Amino acid sequence: MMLPTSLIDFLPALPEIVLLAGACALMIFDLYAKSERKEGSVLFAELVLLGCTFSTLFVLVGSGGQLIYAFNALFVADMMSHVLKLGAYLAVALALVYSRQYLLDRGLLKGEFLTLLLFALLGMMVMMSANSFLTLYLGLELLSLCLFAMVALNRDSAASTEAAMKYFVLGALASGLLLYGMSMIYGATGTLTITEVAKQVGNLSTHAADRTLLVFGLVFLVAGIAFKLGVVPFHMWIPDVYHGAPTAVTLVIGSAPKLAAFAMAMRLLVNGLLDLAADWQQMLVILSVLSMALGNITAIAQSNLKRMLAYSTIAHMGFMLLGLLSGVVGGNWLNAAEAYAAAMFYTLVYVLMSLGAFGMLLYLSSKGFECENLEDMKGLNRRNPWFAFIMLLAMFSLAGVPPTAGFYAKLSVLSAAVAAGQIWLAVFAVIMSLIGAFYYLRVVKLMYFDDPTDATPFTGDRDMRVLLSANGLALLAIGIVPQPLMWICFVSIKSL
Repeated sequence: MMLPTSLIDFLPALPEIVLLAGACALMIFDLYAKSERKEGSVLFAELVLLGCTFSTLFVLVGSGGQLIYAFNALFVADMMSHVLKLGAYLAVALALVYSRQYLLDRGLLKGEFLTLLLFALLGMMVMMSANSFLTLYLGLELLSLCLFAMVALNRDSAASTEAAMKYFVLGALASGLLLYGMSMIYGATGTLTITEVAKQVGNLSTHAADRTLLVFGLVFLVAGIAFKLGVVPFHMWIPDVYHGAPTAVTLVIGSAPKLAAFAMAMRLLVNGLLDLAADWQQMLVILSVLSMALGNITAIAQSNLKRMLAYSTIAHMGFMLLGLLSGVVGGNWLNAAEAYAAAMFYTLVYVLMSLGAFGMLLYLSSKGFECENLEDMKGLNRRNPWFAFIMLLAMFSLAGVPPTAGFYAKLSVLSAAVAAGQIWLAVFAVIMSLIGAFYYLRVVKLMYFDDPTDATPFTGDRDMRVLLSANGLALLAIGIVPQPLMWICFVSIKSL
């Protein structure tokens, strides 16, 4: 459905317009906010997120869930983009609540953090609705530049500054690879619009010379996507950035941007280059195998929880790739929707698990104390049984232990791999998952069977305690009743 270029052309982008206006207004509002606790600024940011939520639902209901193009087909509003945006709003809203006390204790709760967070969200939303290489790159750079600045937010910390520099240099390299790949695809197809690229690739892929140029560009595109997902061998930045950044920023990096990276992969590989599926699936198989192996095995050796969760992220993104590479195998489209829906479900569940795990680290931290080592989890059950249980749910879900959401997420992508005939890959993934369970269950053992070494009081406010509890219980509820979320993911993929 193509809308005319008029005032109604802006309707599909209403959430982005609301967020941009809100972020700009927040910068002005923060200048006049007197309280050093920033209650007004945080509340304003949460109201902006609420406005974005209502705007997205308004566009979704108004369009009847149909696919709508805008801005000369540079921008697309479809079911997948709406669902991912709602997931991103939730992740950012939880990040605001979880990190408020932590940032306040360290003097980092500033207007800069809130504004950068909202502009990073805007970049994610543009990526989710991109229907052109140009729009996609615009959203990617907006997201990346905001995250670079957020990592370096604590200017007095050498670790944060070093992490930001590594992130910036490697991010620039990945952006260059992605741009080079896009230029190759543009050179072969003569268009930047993803839907037009798909049509041209269908015609060109039968000619050997044209196909060679397309595959050459595809290699660089996959490299750019792999960097944003953080899979091997483009994972080098993740452990250092997760460890060096303030935990509140690590929480942001480890959650909502994964949704944008998934959208980027879907737009480029599935929407644009599906006729080259045989080529990019082979690349994803290698990335997936290496990520699951290196992520899970290296995480065992970590004594720092943030680094452990960083390697865990690498392994989980390798699992998510199982769904993406199981869609169209050997020209068989029968299982495509189920496989891509499984990958989307896995990404959404992973974001929820990551929010719960890092949220607990923030809750257990206090002024002058960083909860980031394994020893800090000792005896948590004696100090606070309820939040030990919430952390247990997060660890069980990350490990894929039933009946948590992580178990069903892994089961769905493994089922997709088996249905696609990738039996050996599913067996390998199960073995890696069993290895990965060790370091998650080690955290549970420390909480329940070791004596506490610290009696530092918990500083989380009531809002944080309520939402953190809801986060943990949601992992249990989705694991017991996964069908509603899986159905939403399936409908979202079918709308493509």
